[in-house]
Amino acid sequence: MISVEPADPKAPGPAALLGQSHALMNAMFPADACHYLDLDALCADHIRFFAARHGETVLGTGALAVMDGYGEVKSMFTDEAGRGKGVAAAVLRMIEDTARAEGLSLLRLETGTGLDAAHRLYRRFEFTECGPFGSYEAGPYSLFFE
Repeated sequence: MISVEPADPKAPGPAALLGQSHALMNAMFPADACHYLDLDALCADHIRFFAARHGETVLGTGALAVMDGYGEVKSMFTDEAGRGKGVAAAVLRMIEDTARAEGLSLLRLETGTGLDAAHRLYRRFEFTECGPFGSYEAGPYSLFFE
């Protein structure tokens, strides 16, 4: 069974998974197109960070950034061992539930081009493409959903 709970992004399991995510983003995109939060930023007061586990094994991560008037989905990543097992969907459900509990009626996210599995997940959760928001700018490597 997959469980999703609030977690410390600096704990060994989540930190290792975030390291994999950041390495992938750095390999796929130029530095100025990588919009991930580092471990310190994921500990900020407005961030709600979650880890998905099977037993003690961390299989996925995700975060909700509580912004002015909306929530932003951040740090979604699933370990290769957890792909196709509902890990990302479980994390995204936790983010949605947390956003509702925080009184946020709108979720937004920025993701990279070529991350087709992520795009399918967001569309399955009824996210639709939108334009840039917050401090993001349009560019060839970013897609925006809400």
